[in-house]
Amino acid sequence: MTKIKMCGMMKPKDVINACELGVDYIGFILSEGFRRTVGLGTFCELESYAHGYDVRKAGVFVNEPIDNICGYYAEMLDVIQLHGNEDDRYIAELRRRTGKPVIKAFKIHSAEDVIAAEKSTADYILLDSGTGTGKTFDHSLIVGVKRPYFLAGGLTAENVGEAIKKMRPYGVDASSCLETEGFKDFEKMKAFAEAVRNT
Repeated sequence: MTKIKMCGMMKPKDVINACELGVDYIGFILSEGFRRTVGLGTFCELESYAHGYDVRKAGVFVNEPIDNICGYYAEMLDVIQLHGNEDDRYIAELRRRTGKPVIKAFKIHSAEDVIAAEKSTADYILLDSGTGTGKTFDHSLIVGVKRPYFLAGGLTAENVGEAIKKMRPYGVDASSCLETEGFKDFEKMKAFAEAVRNT
């Protein structure tokens, strides 16, 4: 079964709804400067609503100092997701200090981007069009990817089934398509989860 990751949790009901839908991963944007960023205090509250559910909490960071991740967030996370220019040395040090698996995101625009993603030492790779843009990329570029990956970028309840059939990703990651007027919409979350599971 394809894993479901819903990212950009901002409110308690976002977390509760995702957990009640039985998704596999929920993501929190924890670096500053993004529309869905939540501060440390908010994150501490939000992640508490996931207690008791079989869901993995992912913290999303962009070029964040490792000391910040280790000092404030790592203990409450199950996996750490990187969306910046972090290299394999950074990943190795982060993994050594936190003991947590690492997802490294790659923006796919060319064959060279795919090669870089496949060579990454991260535990998982995430192939995307950008950072929360809600736009798709040319999936033909990743047809030959051998390692398991999360597919992201422009997936919706209407197209995710076809993407899964064609690409067979380890997991799918959604955020923008789950929202109405900038906030998570339970009906859209439900429809997305059902579309993945019905594939």
